[in-house]
Amino acid sequence: MRSRTAAPALTEPTAEGPATRLSVHASSGKRLGAAHPRQEGPADLRLVPPALAAWATAAVMLHAPPARVLGTVIASLASAAVLLALRNRRAGTGRARLSGALVLLCVAAAACSAGLHGADLRRGPVPELAREYAAVTAEVEITSDPRLTRPRTGGSRPARTTVLIEADVRRVERAGRAGRGAAVATRAPVLMMVDARPARGGAPDGRARPTEERSPWLGLLPSTRLRIEARLAPARAGGDRFAAVLRVKGRDGPETVGEPSGPQRLAGRLRAGLRAATDGLSTDARALLPGLVVGDTARVTPELEEAFRGTDLTHTLAVSGANFTLLLALLLGPPGLAQYAERRGLAARLGIPLRTTALLGGVISLGFVVVCRPDPSVLRAAACGSVALLALATGRRRSLIPALATAVLLLVLYDPWLARTYGFLLSVLATGALLTLAPRWSVGLRRRGVPPRLAEALAAAGAAQAVCAPVVVVLSARVSLVAVPCNLLAEFALAPATVLGFLALATALPAIPLAKALAWCASWPVEWIAQIARTGAALPGAGVDWPGSWAGAALLGALTPVVLLAGRRLLGHPWWCAICALLLVLLVVRPPQLTRVITGWPPPGWRLVMCDVGQGDAMVLAAGEDTGVVVDAGPDPALVDRCLRSLGITRVPLVVLTHFFFLVFKSVS
Repeated sequence: MRSRTAAPALTEPTAEGPATRLSVHASSGKRLGAAHPRQEGPADLRLVPPALAAWATAAVMLHAPPARVLGTVIASLASAAVLLALRNRRAGTGRARLSGALVLLCVAAAACSAGLHGADLRRGPVPELAREYAAVTAEVEITSDPRLTRPRTGGSRPARTTVLIEADVRRVERAGRAGRGAAVATRAPVLMMVDARPARGGAPDGRARPTEERSPWLGLLPSTRLRIEARLAPARAGGDRFAAVLRVKGRDGPETVGEPSGPQRLAGRLRAGLRAATDGLSTDARALLPGLVVGDTARVTPELEEAFRGTDLTHTLAVSGANFTLLLALLLGPPGLAQYAERRGLAARLGIPLRTTALLGGVISLGFVVVCRPDPSVLRAAACGSVALLALATGRRRSLIPALATAVLLLVLYDPWLARTYGFLLSVLATGALLTLAPRWSVGLRRRGVPPRLAEALAAAGAAQAVCAPVVVVLSARVSLVAVPCNLLAEFALAPATVLGFLALATALPAIPLAKALAWCASWPVEWIAQIARTGAALPGAGVDWPGSWAGAALLGALTPVVLLAGRRLLGHPWWCAICALLLVLLVVRPPQLTRVITGWPPPGWRLVMCDVGQGDAMVLAAGEDTGVVVDAGPDPALVDRCLRSLGITRVPLVVLTHFFFLVFKSVS
């Protein structure tokens, strides 16, 4: 039944308190929350403590001894039983005890799950054979898409390209006569490292093909079973989720003993169809569009990946809740209206009932995970969306914070290894910031005269950056000063690029010409995003070096509220805001004339500069205005490139190499 009487009165957030809102709604004579979900009162945070407790327990117990895991489970269950018994005796004060018992039960469940997953790394014959570096013949089942390593070059020889494949060992036997007939059934997670040296021959025109197109190992799909001959080696202690490492000589290609499952074959055909639809596009578009849609980053070059990392746009290449939200928006309409009786979207226009729509959304969630692969951000997005759909189907239209907490709890119980991944942590932090901080900041900006759409975009980008920056600095040892403006500029292109990309994915199998046309349309916003990343990363002051440790993260986390408080006070003083904005622009752009006056670098009339490029040498000889001759460059192109930019060199007519380094020199000309 469609209701249109109560929604218009509360379409904009107000400063009134809960009592005022309740009295206003009582006078309307309608049930609380019938047309406006925000009338249900404050956010329900009861599931947040159990989710956090389970998360922390899973992270700690994965490598804990069995005795400690068992003791934690018994102690938690006993304490929960005591709290529940006390609650039954004193019903008046039982809510806090019930919450405490729920937390303890979640701790016990997380400890049990983490203990069982951790035991997989220690039981069976695989760990023992790995300690002996034994040669084995094994039957493995692939659990992830193969990917290429991108090692940094050092020394006089090029580093060997390797294909990495995550798999489960199902049967293993020691190679050689002594081991024949002694195959043992097991289940142990391993990391396969396959030598991806090219097979003999090349392209029809005589040119060598790229490794990505030559190696047959890169075309394998998850759930495929292989028979391999390899040598086992121990995995890194204390951090990996693998029982061992399998080093495979892959010159003859994989020996398949079991075909992939039907859903995986369909997902592989869809992903291959999307790649085929993008083959005729520009280099950036054909690399980025599969990454935006299904997380396929095989074609993204190291240079482009570095630009995205420098501008904190790497989240656009990892399939996340934004992609899933766009899919649901096509089905349900705008996310804010999905909880109203006056919902929109394709389902409402086709007359599909609400519960059938939720069921259809669940099917989309499952397909989303299969096609995009179960990465941490994909699992979190799908689980959170599924819980929200369940709430929508049962009529419990609440805040998405309980849905996020439920998703975190279910995921860390299902796969405790997610509790130790940075991707999962960043995904949850960003989502939590969008649900808690961003709405308040958006309201504050609108009160100060900022247009609503711009206020929402600013609030979303600023909240996600403020919360995720302390974790990002641990990974990159750098704080980006251009992340917020680059994300704002890219935000306008993400939605059309993703929607058109999904349409190209859906039409690639039945109508490849239509898919190519849709991919060409999507290439325009995709190239816009790539240009933003390259331009932002190329600015001299795009980032500030920061201690890349948890101490540095804590320092940044302590400074962030101070900066936010100062910024809030500055919003009331337009002139001070303009001055601070100008100083920030000068800090990021760093005009050479101003930089030379302040720092004295580069010195006037310089002739020769030795650049710090780590292990190696690099010299720059002045050869005219904005021109320099480079002698050696070191193994890392980013370091010598930074030196050239600090000198104002924009043209390199000659590069002299006195040592035989296998390197890629990124020219600034």
